[in-house]
Amino acid sequence: MNFLAHAYLSYHQPSITIGNMIADFVKGKHWQDYDAGIQRGIRLHRLIDSFTDTHPATLEARKFFQPGCGKYSAVFIDIVYDHFLANDRSRFPGDSLATFAQEVYTTIQAQHHLLPAGFQEVYKYMQAQNWLYGYQFKDGMYKTFSGIVRRSRYLEVTADVPYAALEENYDALAASYQTFFPDLVNFVQNVPPDLTSV
Repeated sequence: MNFLAHAYLSYHQPSITIGNMIADFVKGKHWQDYDAGIQRGIRLHRLIDSFTDTHPATLEARKFFQPGCGKYSAVFIDIVYDHFLANDRSRFPGDSLATFAQEVYTTIQAQHHLLPAGFQEVYKYMQAQNWLYGYQFKDGMYKTFSGIVRRSRYLEVTADVPYAALEENYDALAASYQTFFPDLVNFVQNVPPDLTSV
């Protein structure tokens, strides 16, 4: 769900960006239906998810959400990381986030015919509501949390619950991001070019 991080870690490479963005909607071995660049993006996405899910800072940060959100705490942390990335001026100085978001939408739109149906539906709202840019704002976070709660079959809380966890632990979550994200960048930059070890 952390679309901004996956887009950022594609480093302006269109095929990698497409694969990184659609990966959660490509099931089984259907990743093999795509060209080599998109395949790499899909596999890179899965490596990023695995690294994120097992990083000590992530495991610690999830504890803030687990009392109210249980297993969905992992989903909310992904979104929280996007919030802090969107506000990270070392990554997006000035208003470069707005430019970056439009670049990503343009890249996706150019390959719209290749997108899985599930992602096409998500992308419609992503672009219309400018999710990538909106992650920087707290009201954007609340809207995103609301969407997750609405779509989650087994999460019986309102968006107020994860949003309160964000507000109450904001500084600690920011510190988790500052510990985690440089490690993730270093990890991605050292992934083998052909991903044959994946």
